[in-house]
Amino acid sequence: MTTATSGTAAELHADMVQKITSSRPGLGEPVVHALRAVPRHLFLPGATLDEAYNPYKAVITKTAADGTHLSCASVATLVAGMLAELRISPGDRVFEVGAGTGYNAALLAELTGPAGQVVTVDIDEEITEQASNALMAAGYSDVRVLTSDGALGDETDAPFDKIIVTVGACDIPDAWFTQLVPGGRMVLPLRWRGQTRGVAFVKGDDGVLRSESVFLCGFVPMIGQDVERAAALHTDPLVRVHYDVDQDIDPARLTGIFDSPRTSAWSGATVGPQDPIDGIWLRATATDPAVCRIEASPDAVSTDLCAPFIPNLSPVLIDGSSLAYLTKRRLEGPDPVWELGAHGHGPDGRTLAERLCGHIHTWNIDRTARPSLTAVPLAAHADLTDHAIVKKDCAITVTY
Repeated sequence: MTTATSGTAAELHADMVQKITSSRPGLGEPVVHALRAVPRHLFLPGATLDEAYNPYKAVITKTAADGTHLSCASVATLVAGMLAELRISPGDRVFEVGAGTGYNAALLAELTGPAGQVVTVDIDEEITEQASNALMAAGYSDVRVLTSDGALGDETDAPFDKIIVTVGACDIPDAWFTQLVPGGRMVLPLRWRGQTRGVAFVKGDDGVLRSESVFLCGFVPMIGQDVERAAALHTDPLVRVHYDVDQDIDPARLTGIFDSPRTSAWSGATVGPQDPIDGIWLRATATDPAVCRIEASPDAVSTDLCAPFIPNLSPVLIDGSSLAYLTKRRLEGPDPVWELGAHGHGPDGRTLAERLCGHIHTWNIDRTARPSLTAVPLAAHADLTDHAIVKKDCAITVTY
C-alpha cells in the first residue's frame, strides 16, 4: 500500500492527522494508523494540497447544473469519527454506500487488512470510474467498486460484517437489513423530519437495528430515495418547507399563510452565541408528528416575512392550515443572549407556537440528553409504536 507522501504533501498530511486526533482523542490506534497510511490528495486531483488536507472542510467534487452538490470528499474529522463508530476488525467484510472519491474505501481497506473485503458502490458511473482509478493508483486494487443503486446492496458479496453509508439516507432499505450479519454494525447519516443525524446501529438477532451512538452530521443526499418533499409557501421572497411522505401535510392549505397575523410565544429559555439548539428539533421528533423543516431566504428574513432561528434550517410544526417555527429575540444587556420562542401563523398558530415552546422547555430541562433509536424493516414488522416514523422501507422510533 502507499504509505507516505513527499515534501509539502507529507507535512500537510501529518498536520491533518494531528489535528484530527487532537479533536477526536478516542479514535483508536487502527483508525489513526489508517489516516496516516492513506494520502488524501491522491483522491482529490482537482484540489490544492491545502484543500485536500484541511480536516475541517468538505471538498465538493461534482456539482449539478443548478448548483446542487452531487458528490464530495466529506470532512475528514467526520470521516474519522464514523470509522471509529464502525469498529472494524481485521478480516471484516464491509459494504460502503457512496463511493465518492474512493478515499474512505481506502481507509476501510487499511482497517480490514488483506484478509478482509471492501465493496463500495455509487449510482453515478463518472464517480465510480474516478474512485476506481484513484484506488488503483494508490495501491488499493483489491477494493471492489460497483456502479449500482446502493439501496440494492450487493447480493454477490453479502453478508457483511459492517455497512457504512456516506450519503444522507432518508430510509434504510430492506437489503441493508438483510445483508448485515446479526451483531453487525451499520453507521449512516439518517435523515428524518427535515434534519440529519449520524447513527451507529447494531443489528440484533431479531433483525432490529438499535442505536449505540447518535451524533450531528451532514452529507450530500442519497439519490433515488423518494421519501422527502419540499414545497414553497411563499415565492417572493422564498420560504419553503421540507417534510416526509408519511406526514399529513398539504402545502395547498398553507397558501397565503404569511399574510395572516403573526402570533408569538416565548419560552424563557435562553442561549448564547455558542450554545447548540439542534437538540430541540431532535427531541421533538420523538413525540410530535408535525415536526419538519422551514427554510427562509435572506430576503424573507430581512423583510421580516419569516424569521426562523437559523434561516435555512429550523424546525417548524405544521398542522392543517397553521404553522409555528422556532425563532429568537435578543435580550437587553451587555452580553449577547437570546430568548427562544416560536412565531405562529394561521387559525391554530398560537396553539402550535405554545406547543413548540413546550418542546423547548423539555429540551431545556436536560440539554445533554441523548436519544436511542430503533429501526425495523416494514416487510418483517407489522406492529409499530404510536410515535413510529414510517418510511417506505423501514420505521424509526426515537426515545429518550
